[in-house]
Amino acid sequence: MNRIDRISAILIQLQSRRVTKAQDVADRFGISLRTVYRDVKALEEAGIPIIGEAGVGYSIMDGYRLPPVMFTKEEAISFLTAEKLVEHLTDTANSANYRSAMYKIKAVLRTTEKDLLEDMDTHIEILQGRRTSTINPDLNVIQPILKSISEAKVIALKYFSNHSQQHTERLVEPVGVFYLDGYWHLIAYCRLRDDYRDFRLDRIQDIRLTEENFSRKHPPLKNHLKNWYEDKDLQEVIIRVNKKAVPYLGEQKYYSGYISERHMDDDTVEMIFLTGSIEGFARWYMMYGDMATIVKPDKLIDRVKELIENISAKLVGTEISC
Repeated sequence: MNRIDRISAILIQLQSRRVTKAQDVADRFGISLRTVYRDVKALEEAGIPIIGEAGVGYSIMDGYRLPPVMFTKEEAISFLTAEKLVEHLTDTANSANYRSAMYKIKAVLRTTEKDLLEDMDTHIEILQGRRTSTINPDLNVIQPILKSISEAKVIALKYFSNHSQQHTERLVEPVGVFYLDGYWHLIAYCRLRDDYRDFRLDRIQDIRLTEENFSRKHPPLKNHLKNWYEDKDLQEVIIRVNKKAVPYLGEQKYYSGYISERHMDDDTVEMIFLTGSIEGFARWYMMYGDMATIVKPDKLIDRVKELIENISAKLVGTEISC
């Protein structure tokens, strides 16, 4: 990127936020802080009213507005792709809001770009897989959650816990939402459990934004994700299951870390999992052990053998009465 394009991009970045740190600009363009200072000075010399405060960052004076920014073809197509994703992977309200924003974006596009988007619209589709969760369309849960985060409002949830098979009512303080493996999740401080919890949005049966504010300072969402997901010691497991038994695994395979599968020539299906608990996987495998074979790892094989020996020992001398 030449300097003129970079300076223009920096100006757009400054307009996108109330305060922008010099380090953020440097990281985005892969330049030194000294170069950032020089580029910002060039903008100031061009008459852009930039306010800079040491240790805080840069901002543009309130009331200053630039003409609408023109988008490249590639940027316009990326908007269209995002629109498809939002439409299929979020709730009705969020999709409607994004669609409204897209109308405003399309309004400032050149005629050639508008024609391009109309043509490309038929060439991009999002198909929902078997694992994609279905959020109750009447709830529109994402918008209330995001509003509660921005206003620090407590949320009242009616939630179904799949693990305990219980329906509960909870007051939670939301931290953030994220999308993982076909499901939307909410990380929130649960007052019922007095701890942070991961709530699947498709298991929320009712949601209500209360008038109660919370003052507790919560760690950023990325901290929770790093502790709960990124740092897990996930281990690869490969098993081969008789094709006739595959339907019986159903949704349970996803809770055991199912990743993919391929059909073999010997009437079996090879399944690949990533699991954080060999113990838990071994006990789940025992339910279908007579119809499946463990390919790897060896420690899973050893643990299943131990479980079988323990069960056999408890069955010795046991009389079965009718």
